[in-house]
Parts: sequence; structure tokens; C-alpha cells
Amino acid sequence: MHTHTRALLITLSVLTAAGIAPPAVAQTAPATLAERTKAWTRMDGFVPMYWDEASGRLYLEISRFDQEFLYQVSLPAGLGSNPVGLDRGQLGPTSVVTFQRVGPKVLLTQANYRFRALTEDAAERQAVADSFARSVLWGFKVEAQEGGRVLVDATDFVLRDAHGVSDRLRGSGQGAYRVDGSRTALYLPRTRAFPKNSEVEAVVTLVTEASPGPLVSQVTPTGAAVTVRQHHSFVELPDLATHPFRPRVADPRAGGIDLMFHDYASPITAPIEKHWALRHHLQKKDPAAAVSDVVEPIVYYVDNGTPEPIRTALVEGAQWWAKAFEAAGFRNGFQVKVLPADADPMDLRYNMINWVHRSTRGWSYGAAVEDPRTGQILKGNVSLGSLRVRQDIMLGTGLTAQAGNDAAGAPVAGALACAAGDSPDAEYLAALDPSTDATAMALARIRQLSAHEVGHTLGFTHNFAASTYGRASVMDYPAPMAKITNGKVDLSEAYGVGVGAFDEFAVKYAYSQFAPGADEAAELARLVDEATAKGLLFIADNDARPAGAAHPLASLWDNGSDPIANLKHELAVRALAMGTFDIGNIPEGRSLSFLEQQFLPLYLHHRYQVQATVKSVGGQFYTYAVRKGGAPAPAATRIVAPEVQRAALDALLATLSPDVLVVPDRILALLQPRTEAFGGYNTEMFPRRTGLTFDPASAAAIAADLTISGLLNPERAARLVEFHARDAKNPGLHEVIQAMRTALRPASGREDAAALALRAAQTVFAMRLMELGANESAAADVRAIAQQQVGQLEMLTMARGTATPASPEWVAHAAALRDMVTRYQARPFSPYTPQKLLPTPAGDPIGGM
Repeated sequence: MHTHTRALLITLSVLTAAGIAPPAVAQTAPATLAERTKAWTRMDGFVPMYWDEASGRLYLEISRFDQEFLYQVSLPAGLGSNPVGLDRGQLGPTSVVTFQRVGPKVLLTQANYRFRALTEDAAERQAVADSFARSVLWGFKVEAQEGGRVLVDATDFVLRDAHGVSDRLRGSGQGAYRVDGSRTALYLPRTRAFPKNSEVEAVVTLVTEASPGPLVSQVTPTGAAVTVRQHHSFVELPDLATHPFRPRVADPRAGGIDLMFHDYASPITAPIEKHWALRHHLQKKDPAAAVSDVVEPIVYYVDNGTPEPIRTALVEGAQWWAKAFEAAGFRNGFQVKVLPADADPMDLRYNMINWVHRSTRGWSYGAAVEDPRTGQILKGNVSLGSLRVRQDIMLGTGLTAQAGNDAAGAPVAGALACAAGDSPDAEYLAALDPSTDATAMALARIRQLSAHEVGHTLGFTHNFAASTYGRASVMDYPAPMAKITNGKVDLSEAYGVGVGAFDEFAVKYAYSQFAPGADEAAELARLVDEATAKGLLFIADNDARPAGAAHPLASLWDNGSDPIANLKHELAVRALAMGTFDIGNIPEGRSLSFLEQQFLPLYLHHRYQVQATVKSVGGQFYTYAVRKGGAPAPAATRIVAPEVQRAALDALLATLSPDVLVVPDRILALLQPRTEAFGGYNTEMFPRRTGLTFDPASAAAIAADLTISGLLNPERAARLVEFHARDAKNPGLHEVIQAMRTALRPASGREDAAALALRAAQTVFAMRLMELGANESAAADVRAIAQQQVGQLEMLTMARGTATPASPEWVAHAAALRDMVTRYQARPFSPYTPQKLLPTPAGDPIGGM
């Protein structure tokens, strides 16, 4: 024991024994809120806040204990790198939380709404709540109190990396970053309080002592210090006791995004998993009227930092949804405006369409803040990448600029000026020829993109079958539909205008307000039955995106009801555009090295229609059918007809011909190396094995791989084996592989550009076939067939119907194939790989990663 402590105890003991009371220890009463905060700036609102400028600290006044509210994190100022994915306006975690007072602490506790009991029995609800963990997000120390109010220091809470920027940087290989408190502070211009929400923003600097990653270094002044802004919102939730919003059961055929949770109060004969439709709260003033004005419209605001003419295009495209809401009975129920200058886009009261800048092009997306208790959407938040429009312009000018034009090329110059932010006046825009002008096409795409991403924030998912029965939904991914008119490429109908029939059905299902006394379940079932009867097919992401997807009508970036016919059409468009490709595709003064970036999407113009057509090979039709009581069971699935599968195979094999793979000498002469002054090699160019110069063999290998890897996908291969076993009329895997081998054989043994392209394609075919045979996840029959077919690879080099002596290059190539086969057959599950296949250049989104 310390000497002074022991002496004090002895003194107290002596005084007590003598009957003398020890002197009272002075007690300092806790300061009241008024005393503690009298010199601070108060921001009164949903959660009152105090700013102590002298210490640079922020305090919260808490009086709503054990009352749920929404806590939302977002990123108002981001990194600007698409691969890292930390964009301006990005929403972060959303939590339903409560303040809980525990002695000298206040805990911020997040509820767990993924597991609940929809019952009036409090004990049953509590049993579920106690069965699953909650999360305490923060613990605050009580600094002062007065009545039922307490004061807590929230500085450390709001100055942390709440958005997880350091985790994202680490996960993308950019380094280990941490928050530097000396370079982190409150951002007062965006820290304010309102009656139903309080908003706090912070400037957060993350630092690393190691070398920063290349993606960070590309977009920051100093890669070792990444400064972003992070926003915290405390928002009042609707009172469920008085709030008229009713959850709506989701239907798998209605195209909605659903809120999924587990209801442990479900009868044991009913599913425990529940699905509610996500939707905004929209009410008619007259619920009995077929069409009525609304109590409060859904209003979206376009980023006021968007330049013209993009801003107008975003407003026009988003406003398309007004027609669908009118059809659902809501007059003026959906509106679009430009964000007022004094409004905060992070404020949850504003549904936002943000115009986001990055260093490279990438995806746009629509996100939402929703109430996990009910599925009500509280804020829609769209992020549109600004470089997307430049990709559309590059696609348009690649398709339409004509050889022999003046080098400036008025449409090209106008399009690129528009993309650069120069605002063409209304007279210029009105004079554009939509059949040939890339600016007109790009603005049409921006309107469609605005409508698409807003659709996500209204509660709708992708419908990748909609393009097969007209332009039935803006929630599909549309490729630019190029027509051929009078021997020229015509872009006048490249993109559709307005929402489609499926969109109107989706809005009716999610938002319709039925007359008082109506049976809502019956009315919703009627809407779905009517849509099904009209053929409004819905097929979503999981059935369209995988490389081995089976549904022949569910594809991204395709057009039309017949994927085979449209592949032939896209190849014709490609051939026509390549025939006129010249320096007229870029404006005067632009380096000719830019031509390769222009040429890449044109050379691979057919890539998405290949992905669509390959789904007919080993393909199967199906819908998201639901059992109806008493009705006869429908045929749930149907294999694509044998003759259609073979027609698709023939169309795909045509993409492996030298006519498609060879880059004409005329174009090769134009494709000069990209100079250092213009940035060197980038992802908008073909990878190459020729150093600085364009590599036609690698380009051919990449184009051929689109078809080869699609046909040799292990899941598609397994279906080919299965479908052929069920009916020998269906093509089997043997037939498909043999057809590919035949298509890749040369017409002669002489050395020319076609020989160079075919050898590149044959190498890809050999590598993909070996991969299939060695794929431990593939079906046993698939591996057996692939391994057997590897032994036939040498037949690739046998010229068809000619006695022309083989060139030295063909002889060397045949020897290499024999060597590959010998090594592979010795160890088929560790295949010999003479070279690494080159990656396909970025394509998604039209206008990926």
C-alpha cells in the first residue's frame, strides 16, 4: 500500500475512534446542460447539437431514449476511382438504432430486423430478439445532464472512418490506411439540424506509411494522404402506430426489389422467409378515385453540378416514370427537379440523381435508404458516372463517321465538344441528325440511363428479358440498336424513349392504391395474371449474368426477339462500319493514336450479341411460375429446339472466320502506337505481345475467345450432355466441339493474315478445351469428352480441301499443339500452359470496370 494512503487511513481511524467526525470531502455537482453549453453554438433539431469552437468538439443532446430512429452513413466527397469504388454521393451502412442510457453511458444500439416475429405477443417477439445478436455501434460518456436530457461528446464518433474507406482501400490492394486525427475535423458547412433529421459531416484524412497503391496515386495529389468527407444522418423514422404505410408482399414475377427477413411467428406449415416489396410511400388524396392527385409526390432532384445538355437529358429521362405512375392512378405523383442551390444532397429528405466524376469510366447505380421494418423507401440515391457519355460518343462515332470526310468531321467534333462539357446551344442540338450524330445518340442513352437508375431507387430490379418483346422496360440493359438504311449505319432509333409496358405493370403492382374495401391480395393477383397473359416476361440478374446462363431470352446489351438473327445483323453493322473506319472518326487536332480506342469497341461490336446467342446452345426456357390452386400444372421448362440450337451454333461459328477476325491492312496502317505524351497504354486499348505496335493476332485471339469460352462453359457443356441423353435430336457436347474444330481449320497452308488470326484462335480453343477437361467442378462426362477431344487437336492444322504445302509457321504451330497434347495427357489435371491468355478489354458497361 502507498505510504500516503496508509497514513490517511490511520488518521481517519483515530478520528472515528475519538468520536470526531472526519471532514467532509468536497463533492462537485455535475454541470447542468445550460452551464456546460452556454458558450457553445447550439444547432436545434431532431438531435440537438452543440459546437465548441475552442476545443473543436461536437456534442449531442439526447432525450429520446429507447426510441428507434435511422442512422445513415454516406460519402459526400469521394476518391474518384471506379475500381476502388468510393464515389461521391455513395450511401454507406444504414441502421435502425436507439439511444440506451446505462448509468454514466449512452449506448447506440442497432436492432436486428433480419429476424423477427410478426405477432402481438410481446413474449414471442422478445424470444426472437434474444435469440439473435444486436450490435452496439458506439458508447458515449455522459458529460452533463438536466432532467431527462444528457449531453455526450460525439467528436470521436463522427471523426472516425464510419464509411469503411480504409477497408475498401485495403481490399482493393491500395495499402493499409488509418485515420490521422491531426488532419481530421468537422465540416461545418454541412453540419446542421432540422426538426426531423440532424446532419453531421466530417473531413477525414487517412494515411499510410507504406507506398500507396497505383489506383490511389492516380487520383490523389499525395497518395499517402487520402482526404474524403463522411456524412452522418440521424433521421426520425415514421411512427408505425399512426403511419398509414402498409407493407406489400413481393411477387417473383413483378420485377421488384424485395426486403427479405425471417418471421418466426409464421405457422409451421408456412414459409419462415418473408419478402416485402421495397417502395416509396405514395397516397392518393381520394383513395376511391381511379386517378387522383397525391398527398405528397415522389420528387427526385438532379445534381445542380451537372453540365448542360446532360442536366436536361437527366431530367427528361427520369421524368419518364411520371407516365407509369399516372397509369397506376397517381396524378402528378412523380416529379423531377434540379436541386436548389441551398439544398444538401446528403440530406435524406432529397431523392438524388448525382453526376459523379471518376478517373475512368464505370458503372452507374441506383441505391436507396429503406426502413427495414416495413420496406418503405426513405431516399432514392442515383450515381451516374460522367465518363459514360464519352463511351457512348465513341461508340456512335465509330459506327457512323464516314471515310473521306473532312478530318474535323462536324458531327464528331460537336460530339466530343459536348462530352468535354462545352454546352451546345438549343439551336445546335435541334439541328443534329439523329441517324448519324453521336451527340444525339449519347443524349438519348443518358435519358435512358437516368430512367434506369431511378427505377432501381423506386424499387425495381433488372428485367433482362424485356428487350425480346419490344422495348418493354428501361430496366433492361440496351445496346445501341443500329439499323442499316440505304447502305449506311443509322442510329436514329439507337435507344428507346419512355418507360415500357413491363415498367407500367411493375409500378402498378408496387404502388397501386386500391379502393377502400377492396381485396388487395386478389387485386395484386389480377395484375400479375394480366401481365402474364400479355407475355410480359420477367427474368432477373441471376438468370442472365452468369457465363453459363441457360435462358435464351435473358441477356445484357442485346436487342430483339431472335438472338440469332440479331447476331447476323450486328456482324453486318460491324462490317459496314469497319469498311468506312478512317481518320474521320476523330476530330481535327487529335492524335492518330486515339484511333485504336475508337476502333476497339467497333472491332468487338458483336461481343454482347455473341453472349446472347450462345445461350440458345444447351438453352432452356422457363418462367418464375407460381402455383395456383386448382389450376393444371404448366410445363415449367422447355429445352430450346434442336434446329434452333444448331442455327445458333452456326451463327456463332461464323464469328471465328477470318472475315471477322482479320483486321484489314487499311485499318492497321492507321493504328499508330500511343505516344507517351498521350498517356501510353491504357485499358481502352487491346493488350498486345508486340510491344508498342498494334497486335492483330492478339485482337483475333480475344475476339475468338468470346465465342470459344461461351460454348465451352462447363455448365453449358453439362447441359449439352444431359439434353442429348434425354433426346438424341439435341446437339451433344461432342458435336459442338467437333463443329468448332472444323470451323477453325485453315482453307490452305499458306502464310497470310488469315493464317495469323486462325492460329491465334486455335491456341485459344486448345487452351479452353484443356481447361474444360481439367476443371474439377465440371461434370464427369464433360471432363471425359473434353479430354478425349484434346487428343484430336492436331486436326486443327489440317487444311481443308487443298494440297498447298504448309508454311513453316503452320508446321511449327502443329508441333507446338502436339507437344501441348502430350504434356496434357500425361497430367490432365495440371495442364501444360505455354502462354497466358490475354484478357478481354473492358466493355461493360456500354459505356466495366
